[in-house]
Amino acid sequence: MSYRDRGERRGGRSDRGDRGDRGDRGDRGDRNDRGGDREPTFRLNEKFESTEVEVKPTFESMGLREDLLRGIFNYGFEKPSAIQQRAILPIIKGKDTIAQAQSGTGKTATFSIGALQCIDVNVRSPQALILSPTRELAQQIQKVALALSEFMSVQVHACVGGKDLADDVKKLDSGVHLVSGTPGRVLDMITRKSLPTKNIKMLILDEADEMLSMGFQQQINDVYRYLPRATQIVLVSATLTQDVVTMTDKFMTNPTRILLKRDELTLDGIKQFFVSVEKEEWKFGTLCDIYDSLTITQAVIFCNTRKKVDMLTEKMREANFTVASMHGEMVQKEREEIMKSFRSGENRVLITTDILARGIDVQQVSLVINYDLPTDRENYIHRIGRSGRFGRKGVAINFVKSSDIRILRDIEQFYSTQIDEMPMNFADSIN
Repeated sequence: MSYRDRGERRGGRSDRGDRGDRGDRGDRGDRNDRGGDREPTFRLNEKFESTEVEVKPTFESMGLREDLLRGIFNYGFEKPSAIQQRAILPIIKGKDTIAQAQSGTGKTATFSIGALQCIDVNVRSPQALILSPTRELAQQIQKVALALSEFMSVQVHACVGGKDLADDVKKLDSGVHLVSGTPGRVLDMITRKSLPTKNIKMLILDEADEMLSMGFQQQINDVYRYLPRATQIVLVSATLTQDVVTMTDKFMTNPTRILLKRDELTLDGIKQFFVSVEKEEWKFGTLCDIYDSLTITQAVIFCNTRKKVDMLTEKMREANFTVASMHGEMVQKEREEIMKSFRSGENRVLITTDILARGIDVQQVSLVINYDLPTDRENYIHRIGRSGRFGRKGVAINFVKSSDIRILRDIEQFYSTQIDEMPMNFADSIN
């Protein structure tokens, strides 16, 4: 069914049975309806400042349920990241929350922990809904939530396109507590009455800037209108665009605002090196020289173009090296199979573009190689955040031509970090 068809079906809302699930609240409308006239949350041209919040240095100090705490430690966490120390508590206290945080900061676990803490496992109905811009990210969030809730008997479902509708309906009918999905598929399931909304307490919008830039504004609005009026809103965004600001003003009431400073991004656990290469052609030989060290664990190699991913993959395979590759021109099913193989450890080296730099976590990755330095310095954290996740140690190696030195120094200054020349015994850094 097309989105237009769904819109026409929604036209006469008074005729919809599922609206009755929400009592006599009528059309949800804007959040502004809840509090009369009020000032907007903040304006784009104002300095976005964090709300003063209590910083919790340990997970134990957050008052989390024991079964969730057990899952957190079992997943591999030792201490909360900067965003987790600040944002988990406001979320579990039920406050509308804006978190400006990059990939690699532990943001997925932040809102997953917040959602899981608030779930009543005895109510077999969706209580938390997470919307994400891509299928891969929605499925990754499902995996994180399942891992964190291992000892909680929580049912988590990924509601994304490209899967059989009947499977979605069957799973939702069986009763799930948390749904992670893309806006279009989630809206479809709601309008089909397969995803009940009456018990939803929390809506989480992950990578809100990406969702809006990809044209999901109307679908997000439509999903929002089906939710109970008191639903808590948690919004996570790397950047605060005008569209994001408008959304926070429309959806949220007196939100807690948490801005993660650049120097608090999770570069601390990552050893960063560079390798000087005089010519582009020399990068391949350098990569081959260190290949044996790549397979000590799992590694991701970033290139700036799809063409170079294909070229490098072909050359590596011709030299009898085992690698996998992924980029945006591949069909969804192929990308999913590649990620499944990589997560399982069947493939240990993945060559990719920045499609993997946002939001995809492979827990075993401890080495990232920037075959090309990112053209946008803000993508550096997205890339090397693939290693050293959640406080684990990681290594990042940057291949640098003489013309790239300025970019490298710019990255160092931007993140207040130091990138040293790679030592001869760098393999010891990975172990």
